[in-house]
Amino acid sequence: MEETIKLIKEAHAGDKEARDRLVTENMGLVWSIVRRFSGRGHELEDLFQIGSIGLLKAIDKFDPSFEVRFSTYAVPMITGEIKRFLRDDGMIKVSRSLKEMSVRIQSARESMTYDLGREPTLDEIAQKLEISREEVAASLEARAEIESIYRPVGDASDTNTCLLDKLEEKNNGQEKVLDRIVLETLLSGLNDQEKDIILRRYYYSQTQAEIASVLHISQVQVSRLEKRILKKMREQL
Repeated sequence: MEETIKLIKEAHAGDKEARDRLVTENMGLVWSIVRRFSGRGHELEDLFQIGSIGLLKAIDKFDPSFEVRFSTYAVPMITGEIKRFLRDDGMIKVSRSLKEMSVRIQSARESMTYDLGREPTLDEIAQKLEISREEVAASLEARAEIESIYRPVGDASDTNTCLLDKLEEKNNGQEKVLDRIVLETLLSGLNDQEKDIILRRYYYSQTQAEIASVLHISQVQVSRLEKRILKKMREQL
């Protein structure tokens, strides 16, 4: 675990070799998750590319101060990326070739954004993948249509409701029930303050400073409480 944390810190500092090594060492983890989604009408190779995007996001967003194993953090990130792809793909139908191209472009876009420190241009993506600028634009436009289901549809006082919330859920019912049981079990083992901190931090995306202000305690106290709560949840899990 210490070696993994070291590599993540180096990757966050801009070390591409450390980032590539993390990806290579966690390919087995991605494949283990991808196999759970076999038989869903998609090639496993395609799902592996999507899962790899989730892995890259996990590497870039992982905070070593949480004191959790990287794999524990990465699994829901990878799974979530695949589930979003399967869910969105079922809502808006595009040609297979366009979907495959979109996967390639998104993967290249993620990698180039990290390397360049900015969003790559259409021409840069096209040059990297050796395709035309028009193909890149068409694929990104198709993806944008899918992402539009996340646009807000609530009023000014409701910024958390998006179009997706208004559509029928197509997720596997059994998975949904199991996720809810696990979540409720873990939360039931927390006291009111602990539960409040976890919900604010991970469901409402509040910062430690914002939580500290609401609870009238210091940010350092929130950080210590968060670490203690995560450790408690890991032991329960």
